[in-house]
Amino acid sequence: MAIHSTKKLAKPPSRTISSESLDQTLENNDTTLRPKSLEDYIGQQEIKKNLAVFMQASKNRSEPLEHVLLHGSPGLGKTTLANIIANEMKTNIRITSGPIMERQGDIAALITNLEPGDILFIDEIHRLKPIIEETLYSVMEDFALDIILGKGPSAKSIRLNLPKFTLIGATTKLSLISSPLRDRFGHTFRLDFYQQNEMEKIIERSAKLLEISIEKEAVKKLAYSSRQTPRIANRLLRRMRDFASVEGLNHLNLSLIEKGLTHLGIDEQGLDGTDRTILRLIIENFRGGPVGLSTLSAATHEEGQTLEDIYEPFLLQKGFLERTPRGRMVTQKGYHHLGLIPPPQDKTQSLLF
Repeated sequence: MAIHSTKKLAKPPSRTISSESLDQTLENNDTTLRPKSLEDYIGQQEIKKNLAVFMQASKNRSEPLEHVLLHGSPGLGKTTLANIIANEMKTNIRITSGPIMERQGDIAALITNLEPGDILFIDEIHRLKPIIEETLYSVMEDFALDIILGKGPSAKSIRLNLPKFTLIGATTKLSLISSPLRDRFGHTFRLDFYQQNEMEKIIERSAKLLEISIEKEAVKKLAYSSRQTPRIANRLLRRMRDFASVEGLNHLNLSLIEKGLTHLGIDEQGLDGTDRTILRLIIENFRGGPVGLSTLSAATHEEGQTLEDIYEPFLLQKGFLERTPRGRMVTQKGYHHLGLIPPPQDKTQSLLF
């Protein structure tokens, strides 16, 4: 027996932010450097162009934007884009994450309290439990939630009609999202690492918001050391501001940046202590590789996912590490960066992983 209802469930603890309050929060908090509009957002040009078209088309039809899936490495701006979409569409955004939703009732309580046009942002959506993911199928397609009450012959199916809304999912692991869920997103965007000139613009913009002057050469050095990632660039900029404050300076020059990066253990190529430890460990303990991820994880005392998501992408981008069918290997460029002599290129690899 199916019962149709529009009843809302009790609101779960979560963050709901209106576009107006989001603006006010960003203006009043100098530690929040996220842009509020596509115009202020630096980089990801193709994504910005497409989003602008899709959002305008949705406004013209007086409809919510179709569901959006954002994927890419941590710190590239997925959450920022979700907030920008809410701001541009002039709607509220409710923010949650995949790991904290354990029961069907958790997601039901969230979506039944949405208003027409609202945005539900789920970070780490690849970590949703199967029962939560399956619940989203009808929610995303039909804007309806089916709930079974009771058990056995007396069980009843209640269908809650939902307002049309936009689900935005963010993930660093697109491959871990099942095809049925992935196919229900109308828009899928991949965020790439940023170019040097884009990183420089981001640092210059953030320095203005933090009300600290920075020399051009210092900008370049800081941008080059930021792993092509805005989140890291902003973090390093704040740390450099701390060093300047302690030394009684109100501006950042190249000398101070170099000294600050040295204190933080970041070398001229942007590698930190963990990066170098990974490379040295592969070279010294595993003869340069190949070595499997699980073995490397045990040897470095870092989770495999942390190695794969945080450290490997940058080392691969720099050309210091390569993936082979048998495992990870340090390249000749990686040897040279550590001041070590690389083995012959035709070296026979015999290490099993």
